[in-house]
Amino acid sequence: MKKVSIVGMGMVGSAWAIAFARAGCAVAGWDPLAQAGSAGLKIVDQLVAELDKRSLLKTGTAREITERVRVADSLEQALEGTDWVQESAPEDVQTKRGLWKTLDQLARPDAILASSTSGIVPSAFSANLPGAHRCLVAHPLNPPYLIRAVELVPGPGTSAETMDRARAVMEEIGQAPIVMKRELDGFVMNRLQAAILDEAFHLVGAGYCSVEDIDIGIREGLAQRWSFMGPFETIDLNAPGGIRDYVARYGAMYHRLIRSRSHPATWEGAVLDEVEKQCRERLPEAALKERQLWRDQCLMALRQHRSGE
Repeated sequence: MKKVSIVGMGMVGSAWAIAFARAGCAVAGWDPLAQAGSAGLKIVDQLVAELDKRSLLKTGTAREITERVRVADSLEQALEGTDWVQESAPEDVQTKRGLWKTLDQLARPDAILASSTSGIVPSAFSANLPGAHRCLVAHPLNPPYLIRAVELVPGPGTSAETMDRARAVMEEIGQAPIVMKRELDGFVMNRLQAAILDEAFHLVGAGYCSVEDIDIGIREGLAQRWSFMGPFETIDLNAPGGIRDYVARYGAMYHRLIRSRSHPATWEGAVLDEVEKQCRERLPEAALKERQLWRDQCLMALRQHRSGE
């Protein structure tokens, strides 16, 4: 990997810029809004400085890494000679279709085109492109420079070679790829998160517990194990005979719980009013940005701790 193009320099695009630049890549960013490009560079400078304080930069000094990130004057300039394009435009199918047609025309034929989309399947914007074989989704959990998991989702026309190359690139820059075999609405991570959130809204909306109770259950309970091993390994270790023994012991209970709810929970109206009320009692809206910074600092500390594994 020599050059990476970041198309869209908002929160996600800027985070990707750090992930690639930290791995030694030259990054050319571009955004249709000039002010977004300059704002993105400021974000990169601030966050790289924070990473440097925690010794999370491994391929040079903070200055060397930030100097690898530049904002191009035009999309053509950003794509010139690129090896990888990371599109991080707004979540709108029509916008992406027009943009991806241009990306396919301008990027050199052997460059990989990847989208950061959280849930739009790649066929929705790349199926009819001449270069559909080199197109995929590379969806991160934000911010990717701290959270290693990234979903690689092929479209029907994506070649096996592209998926192999994408996996190698993600591993090369320090990410942990989830390589899907075919596209699916919501991919993997959002579908897992959807199941937890839907049950959480149900439990609060039906009056069984509070928002804080749910967060305690995850924060002080399930996430304690999930921060270093996944749910399958968790249950494999939670029965003397491993996963088959666990299913024999508890499978019927889980099936009963799943069957007890035949419809999705309500996320709107009175339920949302109550959830928002409890969230704002715990954290005023004016403090959200400060808390987001705290979250990222906690992720940095966790990444720093785990770097010794």
